[in-house]
Amino acid sequence: MKPINEEHLAVLRRHMVEVIAIHADLASEELGKATLDERVMAAMLRVPRHRFVPAPFAHYAYEDMPLPIGFDKTVSQPFIVALMADLLAPQPHEAVLEIGTGLGYQTAILAELASQVWSVEIIEEFASHAEALLEGLGFSNVGIRVGDGSRGWPEHAPFDKILVTVAAEPTPPALLEQLKQGGRMVLPVGSEKVQLLTIIDKDAAGQLKTRKLIPVRFSRLETV
Repeated sequence: MKPINEEHLAVLRRHMVEVIAIHADLASEELGKATLDERVMAAMLRVPRHRFVPAPFAHYAYEDMPLPIGFDKTVSQPFIVALMADLLAPQPHEAVLEIGTGLGYQTAILAELASQVWSVEIIEEFASHAEALLEGLGFSNVGIRVGDGSRGWPEHAPFDKILVTVAAEPTPPALLEQLKQGGRMVLPVGSEKVQLLTIIDKDAAGQLKTRKLIPVRFSRLETV
């Protein structure tokens, strides 16, 4: 069998985006809409997911499923990555804080959509790998540090948007404090067994409004 090439991968990536669109339509009642933002879908089409998974799994990179990346962690399924980016709605002029870099796939999607992404990862090997990979792909608007994600990144706060790719209950107070007034946070909330994808909006007066959407399954937030 011939080795898979970039042309093949581009076709598979387009198919992945089509599948994401079908999932969004099927979940329209829960989401309140049938389509995801065109900017998000375009970012999903541009970013090479196969570069963000271990080489043995590259052939499966464009299947709509999570894939193992080491340390008992996974990269989320593409639909969830796209949905979280859509719900967060980062704008071209905004700064985003991401908690849980992993190997950097969601980070890359956010970097396509926002002005600046600051990402915190507790596993040093992930952080260094993601940093080198994103730099190699030309993402100059990403900063990554190793640390306890529950503490955020106060030196760059406040943030227009915050995306948390690990489950927490309750939501870490430091993250709520670092969210701008008028900002939004998207995260999975719950225990290891029961989690709901959640949107938290902070209004101009600093009051929080929470909306829970669909069940999800994420690793728990690790603290030190």
